[in-house]
Amino acid sequence: MKDLEFTQKRTLSRTEAAGQLEALAAALRRGGQAELELGPGRLTLRIPDELSTEIEVELEDGKIELEVELTWHTEPSDH
Repeated sequence: MKDLEFTQKRTLSRTEAAGQLEALAAALRRGGQAELELGPGRLTLRIPDELSTEIEVELEDGKIELEVELTWHTEPSDH
């Protein structure tokens, strides 16, 4: 069972999509407790210094799908 799941699907202009990605990039640069504006709501996440990334591009039925996935543990790891 998932502890939390948030999904948002909406249509944005290219400029709006870029703004959302820039806000996410700024939150990643800051790290720590980051607040993300997601449409009408706001999500606060703890972003660690290191995380795993996956970028996937698919072309199917004349449609391109670009997924950027960032994952990290919710508890700090003991190195």
